[in-house]
Amino acid sequence: MIFSLILTPLVALASPTHRSLRLLGRETTGVNSFNNTNLAQPATTIFPQKASSDAPFSLSENTLRSAIYIPSTFEYGSGSKSPVILIPGTSLPAGTTYSNGFGKLLANTSYADPVWVNIPGYSLGDAQVNAEYVAYAINYIAGVSKGKNISLVSWSQGGPNIQWSLKYWPSTREVVNDFVALSPDFKGTTEAILICSGLTGDLCEPSILQQENTSEYIATLRNNGGDSAYVPTTTFYSSTDEIVQPQDGKNASAYILDARNVGVTNNQVQSVCSNSTQIVLHEGALYNSVAWGLIEDALTHDGPGQISRLDIQTLCKAAAAPGLDSLLGESIIVNAVPNILAYHPKATKEPAIASYAG
Repeated sequence: MIFSLILTPLVALASPTHRSLRLLGRETTGVNSFNNTNLAQPATTIFPQKASSDAPFSLSENTLRSAIYIPSTFEYGSGSKSPVILIPGTSLPAGTTYSNGFGKLLANTSYADPVWVNIPGYSLGDAQVNAEYVAYAINYIAGVSKGKNISLVSWSQGGPNIQWSLKYWPSTREVVNDFVALSPDFKGTTEAILICSGLTGDLCEPSILQQENTSEYIATLRNNGGDSAYVPTTTFYSSTDEIVQPQDGKNASAYILDARNVGVTNNQVQSVCSNSTQIVLHEGALYNSVAWGLIEDALTHDGPGQISRLDIQTLCKAAAAPGLDSLLGESIIVNAVPNILAYHPKATKEPAIASYAG
């Protein structure tokens, strides 16, 4: 399997001893903080429910709100920019994922005002709870932004976390303009069990178990229309992804349907860049020039990002999006290993499906 080819060097680079403890301490502060003080009050009540059709939250409002990292430059809807919420993937905080990548690029545009959500436990806990942070953040940021709708950018598990929140907190759909999912695993991944067996043996992290392609969580997510977009959705993914497989054709885990006719484009980089060799790994989506082109296009047009509006020949030749470093982009995946090793409690089976989704 693809994952096994990179597991040994990653473990060697991130030994599970004192480095793990230092990493965990560092990542609870600054751009990776999940203990943020956000005093702005939303224009309408969003907790305990914004709408009667919304699922109940299992966490307190303070816990949910504290995970939202709002840069000091955020305009709260008062300027020309529109809010963009960045959602991380499994085993990394959003600050590490985005602050030196697409978050930095978005902040330097004239149209995007980025914030992000640092999910406690690095999104390794119950994915259903991870989605609560997302659902709350969507309505909170929209609620403090003077009536402006928001857009969403995700990586990896962040994709299904957003899809789960849109499915079970329907009030979120009316305030989302765009959803751009980078390397999402909407159908789970056949590599999940290898991640656990390679790093932690028979025990595993809850959300990794949930992301196995045969899990009850994935089946529940996709049931009753969850395999189709709820808002305009753009996906970007790669057949050479070492974490999420398969990623080819309509069987790709990232491939999402459009039964509601909200607008969807599914973009596999090897198909988009068919005239060049593209070896894009899971983390490569976080600095890829085509991925950035699709984000820009989606956020500056109605509906999803469209390849037809991009200078594909130029984008496919670039090692990274303008202003980003491919080596730095690849290096962040090393941080995932000690976070996985340090996570507790580990599990032997996935969490039970929440009663509201059963």
